[in-house]
Amino acid sequence: MNERNDVVERALGYPYGAPSGPFVQLGHQTLSPAEIEIDREERIPVLAYGSNAAPKVLSRKLALSDQPVLVVPARLRDFDVVYSAHISPYGAIPATLQRSPGTEVRVHVIYMTPAQIGVISATEPNYEPELLEGIDCQLEDGEELSEVSAYVSRHGCLLADNSELALAAIAASGRTLPAIAEPEAMELVRSWLCPDIDLETFVLANVTDPTVSQARTAQLPHRPFSPA
Repeated sequence: MNERNDVVERALGYPYGAPSGPFVQLGHQTLSPAEIEIDREERIPVLAYGSNAAPKVLSRKLALSDQPVLVVPARLRDFDVVYSAHISPYGAIPATLQRSPGTEVRVHVIYMTPAQIGVISATEPNYEPELLEGIDCQLEDGEELSEVSAYVSRHGCLLADNSELALAAIAASGRTLPAIAEPEAMELVRSWLCPDIDLETFVLANVTDPTVSQARTAQLPHRPFSPA
């Protein structure tokens, strides 16, 4: 696979994949929680609903950290994971959260040190941390959280026909929003903004020239995040 294809495949592969159960990420090693003990009381829980729960992403973002992170699947009620109204630095149409009464969506909770949170925050220029309060988030192991910090898109939620679009790759029950896969979202945005070029050309231009992706992002229809 050549470099051009690598760029396109990375964009279209979002949000990548995460193990079905809890795991520990230490550098490039993905381990069972039974293999390494992490005291949750000494860590800060952060909600992950897109690529941050993927081992390949965590291993890259926290490559210089000598501390492990614990990642636990969870169910978040009355929210859905939808496409953000922006193009990421690596060319994807990434995710954000939106309030969706009656929906229960699969997410993850990452237990990190303050230093690790600082590192992750530096990789999220299109997002801002927000404390979600009064929520119903139940971890796979039974723990329940009524509040947790999450990175929420600064650009709002992408709209098509005046509706947010959910990520088909993220499992949910009671979903009321239309759900599409990343390639479909990319193709939709390309057809709006650049109908005369092919998808590969569209993605490569976004990745190689930030001013292009920023200008295109500014044209996308959106709705703000509704935390309550």
